[in-house]
Amino acid sequence: MLDPNDYISFSTDTLSFDTVFTSQGSFTLPLKIYNPQNKSIVINSIKLNQGVASPFKLNINGIASIEEHNVTLQAKDSMYIFATVTIDPNNVNTPFLVEDKIVVNFNNRTFELPLQARGQNAYYIVDSTLQTQTWKTDKPYVIIHNAAVDENQTLTIPAGCRVYMHADSRLFVLGTLAVLGTKKDSVVFQGDRLDRAYFGGKDYPGEWGGIYFTSFSKNNIIQYAIIKNGGASTKLGNGSFIAATIQVNPDSVFSSTPQLTLKNTIIKNSFGYGIISFGAEIYAENCLLHDCSASVLAILQGGTYTFMNCNFLNIPGQTLAKTSHVDQPIVALLNYYDIDNVNYVAGNLNANFTNCLFWGTLADEVFINKKNGASCTIQFSNCLLKQQVGLPSYVTLNGNLYNLDPLFTNPSTLNFVPKVNSPLIGAGVTLNQFTKDLVDKTRTTPYDIGCYNH
Repeated sequence: MLDPNDYISFSTDTLSFDTVFTSQGSFTLPLKIYNPQNKSIVINSIKLNQGVASPFKLNINGIASIEEHNVTLQAKDSMYIFATVTIDPNNVNTPFLVEDKIVVNFNNRTFELPLQARGQNAYYIVDSTLQTQTWKTDKPYVIIHNAAVDENQTLTIPAGCRVYMHADSRLFVLGTLAVLGTKKDSVVFQGDRLDRAYFGGKDYPGEWGGIYFTSFSKNNIIQYAIIKNGGASTKLGNGSFIAATIQVNPDSVFSSTPQLTLKNTIIKNSFGYGIISFGAEIYAENCLLHDCSASVLAILQGGTYTFMNCNFLNIPGQTLAKTSHVDQPIVALLNYYDIDNVNYVAGNLNANFTNCLFWGTLADEVFINKKNGASCTIQFSNCLLKQQVGLPSYVTLNGNLYNLDPLFTNPSTLNFVPKVNSPLIGAGVTLNQFTKDLVDKTRTTPYDIGCYNH
């Protein structure tokens, strides 16, 4: 027999969905209904207030339904309801709110739980080959099942643009990619699952594939961009791709500018490599590459590289799901690529690192090796390296620091600005190419080591 005081309770007071892209499927969140009594009860009804018109759908105790009646719940037991939302597109560019509520009738009383979801219209790029174009900034772009910038064509992504990648997707660049963010309006690449509650409030590596520059690609520039949570290994037809947020293939164009230029850009939280390059040409300044399960930077088969005032780090913070950094150093520099246990392809390697920081959890965070058949010229100048074992004799070392704690302001929250007593301060050389740091703070002379000025 029911008591007038009998009641039920919910596991939350509101079931809220983070931003859901329209036309792109649905998100599902769980909810529990509790019976706190010492006896079984029968819930008269569980339903959506808006019925069939609701953007939400329910799975009630294992049954897909918008309304169920006479549901038994044992003493001190609970039951699951799963709510799913699918949002129809409209003509609104900014995020908008859709709402309903779950209504539970029990013991002549009505219990209600609000449902809320934020919808977002977007431009969808689905299995597309892109000709020369400039993207807009009024709505984000969502790439599903890959996109490719065609050969001799240019995709320009302006400041403030947001690019969301589906789990199986990559952006292939056969032509030219120009990502032109600014300090005020960076360009962000990330996965299209924005429901962070599903990921425990953290950014997870491998939420999408990466950006893949082919051998035909040329004159690419990425500035003031944040590229995060990539590095999933994906497939295209019968082929599969290395797990890396950025891959650059051997340069076959040899234009007067580097194959890829990176400025004031953050690449973080990759399931595989941050950048993997095969005999390419890369120029980078004021960049932060951190927290990858494989090497943050892997250079294979030679190439030409200049990195100035860049941070290469592997020390996961509170906002990132922990990546596995147990056996691969932060940076690997090789003038060859092993085809198998016997055969390899070699390429001339010329790499210069100035005012750069290499720091992580391993005793030795830089690995360098060469094989016959190609030259190997590597120089570190005014860098700080985490390195117990000496580097090979053919590496040129000028004015470097070793194994000194960089004394970041708060690495657990990914604040890598050096403290006032950091050995990074004033330990670099002054460079004429740029006068500001990653966040546009004017550099004092002599420069600090790394992408941040103190």
